[in-house]
Amino acid sequence: MSSASSTVSASTAAAAGAPAASKSTPAGLALAVGVIGIVLTAAGIAVSGGSKVAFSWLTAMTFWTGITIGMLMLIMIHHIFDANWSTVIRRQFEHGVSAFKWLALLFIPLVVAAVMDPSLLWKYFNPAYDLGSIGGHGTVGEDVLWVKKSGMLNINFFIGATVVSFLGWIFLASRFRRNSFTQDSDGDAKWTISSRKWAAAGIPFTAVTLTLCVILWVKALDYHWFSTMYGVWFFANCVRAALAVGVLMMCWLWVRGDYKGVLNTNHWYSIGMLSFAFTVFWAYVTFSQYFLIWNANVPEETFWYNLREINLSTGEANQWKWIGMLILFGHFFFPFLGLISYPAKVSKKWMKFMAYWILTIVMVDMIYNIWPSKKVTVDMVESGHAYGLGVGDALPFLATHQLWTLTAIIGVGGIWIWAYLKSFPTAKLIPIRDPRIGESLTYHE
Repeated sequence: MSSASSTVSASTAAAAGAPAASKSTPAGLALAVGVIGIVLTAAGIAVSGGSKVAFSWLTAMTFWTGITIGMLMLIMIHHIFDANWSTVIRRQFEHGVSAFKWLALLFIPLVVAAVMDPSLLWKYFNPAYDLGSIGGHGTVGEDVLWVKKSGMLNINFFIGATVVSFLGWIFLASRFRRNSFTQDSDGDAKWTISSRKWAAAGIPFTAVTLTLCVILWVKALDYHWFSTMYGVWFFANCVRAALAVGVLMMCWLWVRGDYKGVLNTNHWYSIGMLSFAFTVFWAYVTFSQYFLIWNANVPEETFWYNLREINLSTGEANQWKWIGMLILFGHFFFPFLGLISYPAKVSKKWMKFMAYWILTIVMVDMIYNIWPSKKVTVDMVESGHAYGLGVGDALPFLATHQLWTLTAIIGVGGIWIWAYLKSFPTAKLIPIRDPRIGESLTYHE
């Protein structure tokens, strides 16, 4: 880079790196919304019972933890590839991962509920659970599929894996935040080297732990099911949602004026390209999982999709089939067509709309993966329903069950946004002394 270009880049970085605290942030409002959402969700126990609220809380925790994991992965991918274009955006992800410690705290009620009532969510916690009440035979402890997996599918392993995962994510987030924020002060390249080393160790650790957690938290709700693609599916959703939140952060800071003169058209195009790439990646993983299970036609695998497509007592389509079709078209076809063109990727208004759309569909995808399991745990015992609901039951189901999912997502989301806004004024807007900052500010394709 020429000296003139370096001077321009440095002056621009200095201007853009003015303390973010100069502009007030609505952290208090976000915290208030979060607390209200949590209180309303807790009140749902008295209205709808503990099982529905527990499933709602699990959905919200998986959704927001997934977003934060996605941001952590994007930070590490940035460092391991020594990327330049994403340097000006990386700082916002560094603020986002500060939410890990609060998410760990908010996960505790699920662990407490599981200890107090082992059959509330994860029936594999209770070897004495009667599978006959949900159409099976004998107890969980007598189930050969549970016996073969019992070394992993037990409450002690669940708690241990969850604690280790959260502690690891919190630690990695703290390393990257420390390195990046400290470099703003001393400009020492050793912090970049340190981040690169932690990324090399952190990527495989995070890949393993996100897979382990989604298996224990979500997939094992139906512990008979087999799928080798599930961790990759979750990773794709994590990154897609994290990129969507990143776009919303960019739009917010652009409207405030912070990012004007910092972001250029190529930054918008690149994050749009990455969003498009992970749209295709998600479709590849999801289709592969479905096709392989359909083609093999093994009952221990196909039942998971049967539960989400047909009422097994009548053979008719249930409400989950239409939600599955929404995911198919909303998660792939619409974003694929909506992000494929260059003008779409560089349009701030369109990218903001697509970000909200992707976040909504990811949330629906989480509901689709979690809630049908409830029909083979609590609801079948309470109401005597067969596997799956009829089409006419769809709206009552969503109205009575997903209300608490909505309040839970708002509650956890409020705390997540509060954590981000609380961290936001503690560092410069962009990493002003990162070795790549000049290239990032003058980035072009």
